[in-house]
Amino acid sequence: MTGTVLAPAAGRPAARFRPAAAPGTGAGAAPVPSFGAFVAAAAASGRLVVQPRMGFCDPALMRTGLERTKAAAATTVGTLTIDSYTRVGDEAAARASLAEGVPLNGYPIATHPAARTRRLLDGLLDDTFPVQVRHGSSRPESIIRSLAAAGLDATEGGPVSYCLPYGRTPLRESVDNWARGCELLAALVPAPRVPHLESFGGCMLGQLCPPGLLVAISLLEGLFFAQHGIRSVSLSYAQQTDPAQDEEAVRALRRLAAEFLPPEVDRHVVLYTYMGVYPRTEHGAASLLEASARLAVRAGAHRLIVKTAAEAHRIPTVDENVRALETAASIAVLTERHGMPDADTADSEVYAEARAFVEAVLDLGADVGRALRTAFARGYLDVPFCLHPDNAGRSRSFVDRGGRLRWSDAGAMPVAPSLVAGGRAALTSDGLLAAVHGLAARYDTAAEPALTG
Repeated sequence: MTGTVLAPAAGRPAARFRPAAAPGTGAGAAPVPSFGAFVAAAAASGRLVVQPRMGFCDPALMRTGLERTKAAAATTVGTLTIDSYTRVGDEAAARASLAEGVPLNGYPIATHPAARTRRLLDGLLDDTFPVQVRHGSSRPESIIRSLAAAGLDATEGGPVSYCLPYGRTPLRESVDNWARGCELLAALVPAPRVPHLESFGGCMLGQLCPPGLLVAISLLEGLFFAQHGIRSVSLSYAQQTDPAQDEEAVRALRRLAAEFLPPEVDRHVVLYTYMGVYPRTEHGAASLLEASARLAVRAGAHRLIVKTAAEAHRIPTVDENVRALETAASIAVLTERHGMPDADTADSEVYAEARAFVEAVLDLGADVGRALRTAFARGYLDVPFCLHPDNAGRSRSFVDRGGRLRWSDAGAMPVAPSLVAGGRAALTSDGLLAAVHGLAARYDTAAEPALTG
């Protein structure tokens, strides 16, 4: 166990954070359960919103997970993570699995009737507890129809981040699918609720992608969402290998969002606890989670997607998810916030690189989706170690001696490879494995902190 975990008084549940009424609802009117407005109100009150990546196929177990998330001693939002069959559009396989009693690895929202999902959410979904649907699909339309029918309005993904690096869908199709998906979400969510979309762009590859490209893709997907009618977005970034570089990245993302997104679009940054190979020891995993909570507060992210101590071994239980939420929230409370506005910070290395990517793409045309396709075709955007056929595959990265992620080969991208000693050397298979496992090993081998009272 690491750090100091704050718990509610014995026998008394933690009070739920209740945001102010949405503008225009009038005195005494019930606040609108809007995802973006909830996060904004929490941030204004100095609270970090924490969120699990939780999904169960059984509605009763899924409800238990949401109940426990809502009751946690933290400011939380709920998650319905969708199963793999639904993600790829194979709803027949999802139905067959349910009929045969075969467990799925998530909640099959397009297979369960909308009335069943509404019952699952009844008494939980309100202005103190919005719920987001997380899925991983390059074909999101049926998922969006299903979540809207169930009374939900928040999801995540994107035309690039849910196509590359692991999918098989051609990028052109993914862009078209997500354009329709955005417009569908905007049309199906009734006013005064505000549909919300989170870009997964800051999590490309999970690790070993230098932050400038992650920041740029996340922002470009946010611009794509706005171009297709979405007025509330979140921009993601996944914790990487160096805390100082990560803080630069989150601040760069906040600054670029203010510079490029239309002013009427509500936005916030969501940070992911490290997405790569996770520490295998409990103290290593807990220390990494705590580091991500401190990073979120220092850099100005308003929401944190947590990981648990079980990540390296198996799917975490509800109890383990709740423990991670409460640990992250307690560390956030103890972390000093930096008050310097993003616009007043010097142009960091990450900011300059990300802006070069963004400008190179936007110079290709006013249609963001078409510009993204062209940028990948020309290699202006090129995800390292990504085997998708629409990715140029010429870029390579490495972790320098200080722990920062850098480019060893930039291909045709509008950035220069690093001049750091050793950066131009070819990365061997042993070197790649060492880089992939490096952060986990660092946390696992660190001395376990003494228990605090």
